[in-house]
Amino acid sequence: MALKSTIFKAELQLADLDRSQFGEYPLTLARHPSENDQRMMVRLLAFALYASETLAFGRGLSNEDEAALTDTDLTGCIERWIDVGLPDERNIRRACGRARQVVVLAYGGRQAEIWWQQSADKLAGLKNLTVLALAPEESAALAALAERNMRLQCTIQDGTIWIGTDSKQVELTPLIWQAPVER
Repeated sequence: MALKSTIFKAELQLADLDRSQFGEYPLTLARHPSENDQRMMVRLLAFALYASETLAFGRGLSNEDEAALTDTDLTGCIERWIDVGLPDERNIRRACGRARQVVVLAYGGRQAEIWWQQSADKLAGLKNLTVLALAPEESAALAALAERNMRLQCTIQDGTIWIGTDSKQVELTPLIWQAPVER
């Protein structure tokens, strides 16, 4: 018998001062049986970083051809493809051909650094790619916020993220490993 996803509910109050994006987002996250709290919370962070009314969680782990999150326009074109973890270089290239902007939010400490050392030169020519990385202690602290029902407040200013509950607060500053080339 196949294991089912575990459903998590999050009420995200967002104040993104960098993008002038403010709002409350009721989110439902399906945690795949092979996914841990850390990856799920990094997906939630990715939502907070790029929140919009059209941003949606994808099937991710259960379908390699899908992003962790996608933002589509009214015609169905993919405006933003967001993946978390350490995706295969071929999948990133394919995503860059399908979407206007691609974002990878990497985490995993030493593994992420090795992945980037092996991938950086191959991905350098992709002009619509952003690669951000979380330090291991940041992604672990983020995972500690995971609960089946969450009320989270998130403030983003000058590239620093404060996210937390009424009782716990985490400060994150993702590293920018690659930024898109301005046209």
